[in-house]
Amino acid sequence: MSNQRAYAEVKTPSSDAGDMAVGTMAGLLSEEQFRRMLCRERKRSERSRKHLLLMLIDSKGMKQRKGDMALMGKIMGVLNKTIRETDLAGWFEAGSVLGVIFTELGGTDVSAAVKIIESKVTLGLQSTFKPGQLSNFQLSFYAFPDGWEGDGHGRPVDAALYPDLFEVEKRKKLSLLIKRVMDFGGSTAALIILSPVFLVLAALIKLTSKGPVFFRQERVGQYGVPFVFLKFRSMNVSTDSTIHKEYVRNFIAGKAGNSVVEGNVKIVYKITNDPRVTWIGKIMRRTSLDELPQFLNVLMGSMSLVGPRPPIPYEIEAYDIWHRRRLLESKPGITGLWQVHGRSRTTFDEMVRLDLQYSRTWSPLLDLKILLQTPRAVFSGDGAY
Repeated sequence: MSNQRAYAEVKTPSSDAGDMAVGTMAGLLSEEQFRRMLCRERKRSERSRKHLLLMLIDSKGMKQRKGDMALMGKIMGVLNKTIRETDLAGWFEAGSVLGVIFTELGGTDVSAAVKIIESKVTLGLQSTFKPGQLSNFQLSFYAFPDGWEGDGHGRPVDAALYPDLFEVEKRKKLSLLIKRVMDFGGSTAALIILSPVFLVLAALIKLTSKGPVFFRQERVGQYGVPFVFLKFRSMNVSTDSTIHKEYVRNFIAGKAGNSVVEGNVKIVYKITNDPRVTWIGKIMRRTSLDELPQFLNVLMGSMSLVGPRPPIPYEIEAYDIWHRRRLLESKPGITGLWQVHGRSRTTFDEMVRLDLQYSRTWSPLLDLKILLQTPRAVFSGDGAY
């Protein structure tokens, strides 16, 4: 959730006000400290399920006065009268953007909280500055968690709430470039080498059931950005998704049915003996041949060779807050740690933990190791349905 308001122009305060501002600003967290605290409070919110609210006051519109500490000091004086002792204030961008993290909102309606805080801050600014002085300022609100409710589509995440993720991207720029080169080269080679297999499977699909060769489905990619996901069609056309939707929700909640094999609990992510699947579809699923068209997704950049599996929008409706991190920290992939560690024979929480482990320890070398282990997992058929 983000809410933005523009304010009127503020004249440069006097030098006396500038001296006062130094003391007023002394308690502010530095940019590095503030962003680190934002990351920590966001993770705390995941565990506690209590909302937090980030408010930013952006002065970058005042080009000639950017970084004017006296001006920002007067604004901070207003904030000191508004925020609680438990709230955190600091530089979101040093010298130009002030931030406040309102923590522990609990069950408070976020929209109502935004209106209350915005009203107090606005009144404070109006009482501090003369009418007509305020301009080129922008007040923005970002709530966490937010943007993933409803039909599960969500929207691209607000970068303001996840500065740590984008900072990691900057630090690993070269590694990410290597990953993209591997994705492009690997998917291109796979499409060329496997083109005869594509032709045979396409013919079998058309000969054994009515409908298109490819199954197209909207999936959710990194940062909540949707994309069209490709597979070879393994089911009859016009099949109802209710069976899978209900099963996935139960599985994520830990309520899916288990079957006992050799005294060990076997937990299956996919529905076994699904009546909607065609006979050639069963073979493709067992051998993962239905996944081959995803090399086109990799070539186009919406997926990677290695990464978390992209969910269907309705799956996200059943996600716990911490589950969503698997969509934020890595681009979705064809294979990953989950696939080479038992595939469907894991709980959903275990799958998410493997995805997060991959994100934390990712490197081009790890991708190469997973790619080398994938053929063994595919040919064994372990956990595939």
